[in-house]
Amino acid sequence: PDNPKNFQITQFNTPIGRNGYIEITKKNGEKKRIEILEAHMEEDTCKSVHGEKTSLLDFNRAGVPLLEIVTKPCIHDSEEAVLYLEKLRELLLYAGVSDCKIEEGSMRCDANISISKSDVFGTKVEVKNVNSFGGVRDCINYEIKRQTKAKEDGTYDTDIIQQTRRWDEESGTTIGMRSKVDAIDYKYFVEPNIPKFKLTDE
Repeated sequence: PDNPKNFQITQFNTPIGRNGYIEITKKNGEKKRIEILEAHMEEDTCKSVHGEKTSLLDFNRAGVPLLEIVTKPCIHDSEEAVLYLEKLRELLLYAGVSDCKIEEGSMRCDANISISKSDVFGTKVEVKNVNSFGGVRDCINYEIKRQTKAKEDGTYDTDIIQQTRRWDEESGTTIGMRSKVDAIDYKYFVEPNIPKFKLTDE
């Protein structure tokens, strides 16, 4: 519903860049590399505005190109997430890529959160389009608490499902929007109208 032509153009198989990193410095002075899986272009969708009983769509940004930067699952808490976003914002502003006004939607964050005490990841929950760094911190901390409580109560397997949620600032909670499908359900196919291009060092 948030894309009127019913499909989204994305680079998918041919991202602009792969396997980069951004280095952050934590409060305790420890330096850490946040690894970047890839950066690719795709087109934006409508802005969703959720009310108590209705959801509205603002079509003004639909179809506008955007840059999606995907990290590897190496961020372990909300402090690291916010430090990464602040550093990323600084770099994008310096490079003139974007004005990075998170409150206006020109920089957005989707946070994927799962808890685990081992190398095996738990069930991934995606919180979409959080519109402030404080919101990113708070939604991650909330999801860690929610998922940990379900683990302690023995309801993890039934209560924590792979889904897309949104951050509700007023209640300080995440709210389920839809179940998250696996990649095979996205029905990816090649967009024939994007010509190949080669980026030079310049």
